[in-house]
Amino acid sequence: MAELFDVIKGRRSVRKYEDREIPAEILQQVLEAVQWAQSWANTQCWELVLIRDAETKQKLQETLSKGNPSTKAVVEAPILVAVCGKRESSGYYKGQVTTKFGDWMLFDLGIATQNLCLAAHNAGLGSVVVGLFDHDAAGRVIAVPDGFELVALVPLGYPAKISAAPKRREIAEFTHQGKF
Repeated sequence: MAELFDVIKGRRSVRKYEDREIPAEILQQVLEAVQWAQSWANTQCWELVLIRDAETKQKLQETLSKGNPSTKAVVEAPILVAVCGKRESSGYYKGQVTTKFGDWMLFDLGIATQNLCLAAHNAGLGSVVVGLFDHDAAGRVIAVPDGFELVALVPLGYPAKISAAPKRREIAEFTHQGKF
């Protein structure tokens, strides 16, 4: 269990990358972590677009909101992962939504993205989950089809700089016994 906690506690949002390619076997391991992510009724609603092309990364960078701290990371990382999800799949049964919260896609993509980031860190790579951008414009750049949404961008590469851990809330601050 200690090794797992070392990975969980050691992972940071990385926004500066070395100019070094990711070997295919390491990328495959990271993608396998997504493959095995849990999902609602095993819907596996995720689709990943792996972007290496500088021009495409530049176009995606232009969709980021001003002041986004990951603006440079989107173009500097050797691979930019576009995390997309199939709408009206997760959380649905026979075409009908089954939960109070509607489409469960974001929850499942969060799990898959966390698996991706933890596996990347375990393999010596860095990542950061980017969500502050014009999703529709970015989706057009990478030709996301109808019925799917581009939800997050994840730069992936060897870290050039790793930040210190931010302060965390104490467990007693967010746990409740029996009732909220």
